[in-house]
Amino acid sequence: MSSMDKMWLSFYAMGFMVISMGLIYVSRQKLQNKVLKFIFAIVAYSLLIIAFFAMIYLVFNGPTGGA
Repeated sequence: MSSMDKMWLSFYAMGFMVISMGLIYVSRQKLQNKVLKFIFAIVAYSLLIIAFFAMIYLVFNGPTGGA
């Protein structure tokens, strides 16, 4: 993976974290329907876990290298 691809992956991971933060806020504060709360929370935590693994990959793989 090139350095430019790693940059884009880090942007995606940060975006997933921001989206996750918004979804958790909506599911806890704004929604009253239990099913929608559950769906929003599952999506938010899934995005958070994906972002976590992407950042772990980026931190331990380093900024350079690739094709």
